[in-house]
Amino acid sequence: MRIPTTPFGAGGAFTVLNPATGAAVATVPQADLAETDAAIERAHRAYPAWRAIAPAERARLMRSFASVVDAHIDELADLEVAGAGHTIGNARWEAGNVRDVLNYYSAAPERHFGRQIPVPGGVDITFHEPLGVVGIIVPWNFPMPIAGWGFGPALAAGNTVVLKPAELTPLTAMRLGELALEAGIPEGVFTVIPGKGRIVGDRFVTHPLVRKVCFTGSTDVGKGIMRGCADQVKRLTLELGGKNANIVFEDADLERAAASAPGAGLDNAGQDCCARSRILVQQSVYDRFLELLQPAVESFRVKDPAAEDAEMGPLISAKQRDSVADALVGADVAFRGQAPDASSGYWLAPTVVMPRGASDPVWSQELFGPVLAVMPFTDEADAIAKANDTEYGLSGSIFTRDVGRALRVARGVESGNLSVNSHSSVRYWTPFGGFKQSGLGRELGPDAPDSFSEVKNVFISTDN
Repeated sequence: MRIPTTPFGAGGAFTVLNPATGAAVATVPQADLAETDAAIERAHRAYPAWRAIAPAERARLMRSFASVVDAHIDELADLEVAGAGHTIGNARWEAGNVRDVLNYYSAAPERHFGRQIPVPGGVDITFHEPLGVVGIIVPWNFPMPIAGWGFGPALAAGNTVVLKPAELTPLTAMRLGELALEAGIPEGVFTVIPGKGRIVGDRFVTHPLVRKVCFTGSTDVGKGIMRGCADQVKRLTLELGGKNANIVFEDADLERAAASAPGAGLDNAGQDCCARSRILVQQSVYDRFLELLQPAVESFRVKDPAAEDAEMGPLISAKQRDSVADALVGADVAFRGQAPDASSGYWLAPTVVMPRGASDPVWSQELFGPVLAVMPFTDEADAIAKANDTEYGLSGSIFTRDVGRALRVARGVESGNLSVNSHSSVRYWTPFGGFKQSGLGRELGPDAPDSFSEVKNVFISTDN
């Protein structure tokens, strides 16, 4: 497996560990403050030429980038398995998602339309003008796709990008930076800067040449970034935490709902802001649902993430594993699945718990681990109230055969992304983002380039 390189290194080094074994994968040099400033300034210098490229040529370069990524899907997937512990199936999908996002937004440069607005005495037109340098801060749980959700539309809109991967999982982002150059993206247009959040990430917030910051991560850190961006009235997109409900009504296909619940809550070892970690089941079918859920959880394949049939791998680190394990101390555990020996790697068995009430931490806190909490509800109003009893509002699912009920409940749940009889959360062609403390703004979908541009209004007088 080839380890990507970086021109940075004055900020020390970080050893990337394989979460499945705890063994060292690579030592990655880190950028210091001076190197970060220099990279931002290079991106600023590259911006005028990138902005001036004809829309069709920018589109062609983005399609070239997508094609090069496609040719390296397996390589990128292997890096993610080794460096992040993702299952090989997920990792291939994630690399493919970067390709698909680039292809999707390659259509934007030629279609980022302004408007002609009827006015008296002349003609009024609007333009979408790029912002300049965009700083993207990527989390460790989905390093490839979340990076692409930021840099795809940002580049399409004519911005240059500096991207900081998470310290724990920098390898695929670094390789994407190399592949961008291979595809013909000009130097300075897309730069990956590995380093500490308190150095590189903070500098994205404070540097005046960075015109927008995109951050995905914890709500607490996001609040700090928001405060920092306020000093310069800097544009900001935040995708933060989630504590999402999977609502199962008595008229639902219970077998289907129970069989799909483990994948919805345990995928990526539950390290997913969209994880359906809270399962609400109508009281009349609660016991039957648990009977169906138990074999589904116990048969969930938790194993070496490189195995083709693996459904769940390890947690990202010993710290994260221990944090989740500590949260389960004293919890009312209904049943557990299987997991490899935790003496080698950061493994934790899938666990189903019965919360003791709305204030129980397993119900109210985002544990970011393979834990499902199941609670009964009485009727639609009770289901909506319990689903909304959280500071978060990112995603969720509703299982019912009644379309009217599905729409009523979907309108009532305070969440940015909901699926009916499905657990789908993210499609690159539809908007994604959260309510309440789950974030600010929207990513993806046809309008994403708008969030990386300013609207300029121009009036042309036709009076003699």
